Amino acid sequence: MQNEIKNVDQDGGAASTDRRTLLRTAGIAGVAGAALAGSMHGKFSLAPISEAQAQTSTSMPKGTDKPWWPSKWGKDDESGASNHITPAKVLDAAKWIKDGKIYKIGRVYEGGMPLFGPRAFVLRIPGSPTGGPFGDNKMVYHDEFLTTEIGQTGTQFDGLGHIGIQLGRDGDKNEMRFYNGFTAQEISDAYGLKKLGVEKLKPLFTRAHLVDMVALKGGMMDAGQEITAADIKAALAKQNIPESDIKPGDAIMFHTGWGSLWMKNNDRFNSGEPGIGLDAAKWVIEKDLALTGADTWAVEVVPNPDKSLAFVVHAELQTKYGIHNHENLMFDELIADKKYQFVYCFAPAPIKGATGSNGCPIAIT
Repeated sequence: MQNEIKNVDQDGGAASTDRRTLLRTAGIAGVAGAALAGSMHGKFSLAPISEAQAQTSTSMPKGTDKPWWPSKWGKDDESGASNHITPAKVLDAAKWIKDGKIYKIGRVYEGGMPLFGPRAFVLRIPGSPTGGPFGDNKMVYHDEFLTTEIGQTGTQFDGLGHIGIQLGRDGDKNEMRFYNGFTAQEISDAYGLKKLGVEKLKPLFTRAHLVDMVALKGGMMDAGQEITAADIKAALAKQNIPESDIKPGDAIMFHTGWGSLWMKNNDRFNSGEPGIGLDAAKWVIEKDLALTGADTWAVEVVPNPDKSLAFVVHAELQTKYGIHNHENLMFDELIADKKYQFVYCFAPAPIKGATGSNGCPIAIT
């Protein structure tokens, strides 16, 4: 059923949790009307909202004690960490290409893939063929009609207009702040974001480092299991990758094993995930990286060990530092070939005003 999340434990036992009960437990009921309606859908339906937050509040949110804007790339910047991809960075990354092998690291988009809440992925071929025959050569053709959240289903790249933080009074769009301090009042529009649309991002072509947590932990990680900075360092050491190899503007990616549930146990896949927490996020910020990615649907740990926090790594990296995020990646072939360092290449679909992008990123070795 659409309103259920079924959690399957390591021994194969099953327990179901009604999503509406989960929402009530999180204290969402009757909060700020439309201002919080979005939090009830998609992966964010798993996010806790405290009783204190459920009341009209002017207090600063937990973990935020000062403004994070203007960006180091300027007060008008809408490109975030994609600014790292300079001609010099591209030339340096290209030196890492040794054997010319290309790996697809994006998932196939299909109706049966894990989706969150009422999100949809529906493809139809009008007619069959759609048109023709035409001309003496009797040409026929097919078209498709696709209904979906372009940037937020399947392998998804988060744009900088995706995640913001409510400062001040709940529901005040002048104090809903996104990357570089842009407000919801400034950027909101029913026909696409007026600022921070995904079309403002630059194509990414950079060195990437794959952290194999499965090898470090001895198996697939579990939902709620946090990857720390110490874990990253230990995994890199196990893979014989010096931490000093990781340079500003690089990408860091995590193989947790959670992706093995894709299309095999979607209920469990959707119920939570292992991933990075704030400790690892601070390491990413210190390294001045361009992007995080993983074989999970959020990259960060869900639920967070601090049960009062909701997708705080998204907000820390994307909203405050403009560091991009690529979700639901696939590393099986890279892991099989023991290719832990490669060139990551992805150009977000230039859809004006979109919150994110679909598409197939590639790894080049």
